[in-house]
Amino acid sequence: MQMDVLAKEFAGVKDMVIISMSGIDAINENSMRLTLRKKNVRMQMVKNSLFRRVFGKELPLPESTWSGTTIIAWGGDSIKGLSKEIETYVKDPKFKDKLKIKTAVAEGLPVPFATALTMPTRLEAIGEIIAMAIGPGSAIAGCLTGPASQIASQIQTISEKTEEAAPAA
Repeated sequence: MQMDVLAKEFAGVKDMVIISMSGIDAINENSMRLTLRKKNVRMQMVKNSLFRRVFGKELPLPESTWSGTTIIAWGGDSIKGLSKEIETYVKDPKFKDKLKIKTAVAEGLPVPFATALTMPTRLEAIGEIIAMAIGPGSAIAGCLTGPASQIASQIQTISEKTEEAAPAA
């Protein structure tokens, strides 16, 4: 039954950060969980053996993941946003040496935490694709309009000179 509940809880979750916590008092941990919950990030402590049984085949995680306490953090808008939220607590002096990152999972594949911090969000990826598509198009438009605008400028300059020169004669 516990395996079914765990599988149901994480059904559809593709982005998560796996962390280990020890030595954090209840007040600080509760404060951290409440703050993260406001940002749509949830945390759950899981038993290593259950997590391994449910997701061991789907998630080829390193062996070091299965030692010590395991807390899964998931939610947020992307793996980058989730990782940045967790990183703020890792760098916080109250949690120093008490909160350790084991690994991150992005789109169902394990990735190093440093990589998860730099992965683009969905909107950033769409923006990059649009920029790649628009960039060459604007370069072609510039090549087509550049010579024509130079010729038009030269014709305008010549016509202005002839108008000025005509009254003087």
